[in-house]
Amino acid sequence: MNSFERTLIQKTGYDHGWEVVVEDTPERVVLASALHKAQAYITEPLPGAGWILTLRPSRLLRELERVEWDHLLTDEYFGADNEAELSVLLGQAARFARALPDAPEVRFTLAVKKELSATTITGTEVERLIRQRIGQDIYRESLKDYWEGACAVTGIAVPGLLRASHAKGWAECTTDAERLNVFNGFLLAAHLDALFDRHLMTFNDNGEAVFAPAIDDALRSKLGLAGLLKLRWISPEHLPFLNWHRTAFSKAA
Repeated sequence: MNSFERTLIQKTGYDHGWEVVVEDTPERVVLASALHKAQAYITEPLPGAGWILTLRPSRLLRELERVEWDHLLTDEYFGADNEAELSVLLGQAARFARALPDAPEVRFTLAVKKELSATTITGTEVERLIRQRIGQDIYRESLKDYWEGACAVTGIAVPGLLRASHAKGWAECTTDAERLNVFNGFLLAAHLDALFDRHLMTFNDNGEAVFAPAIDDALRSKLGLAGLLKLRWISPEHLPFLNWHRTAFSKAA
């Protein structure tokens, strides 16, 4: 790659969540960010394939494949034919990197420490409220990144209509890692969040919605929930949290 191509890659990375240049050589450009631990490797193009993008940790490839599969060349890297395609890939990869464990927990720890050091009010209850407020804000941001700003079921993308739903509730979680885990819940439209939060609806391991007996077909029709409702995608990491939610769902029923 010549210097112009490398500069173009660096600018594209900076504009899409990769503001740190780790390496800049004719063979490759390596990008990173202060907001997550991932790295993006952009190498010399293969004949007819454009730029080659590899991501670390490799789990980002699996997440990115789900929404940008047309660009996947092998199980190890993506291809981008031009700057626009590279922008899409880097932008989505950065959003996933910010959302996946343990990036939200790192942001949470730093934000809590900063706010506690700035407040003159002390006490266990004050700290609890600060931690809960910051944690819920970061959790919502993470879900928005992971679900591309749209409801996990309906695809509705109006921010004011979306809620960050926990499968295992905030109070029931034993660690901050659980509370902030992007797989411990879903970004849901408000009416679905109300059902999910009150254990009137859950999801099976295939991502299909299951409703409590009280939410019969007639009521579902009135709520605009007729027919099969299904998560837009589901990852293996969701399953332990969904199992916990289904247990609570069964008890509530």
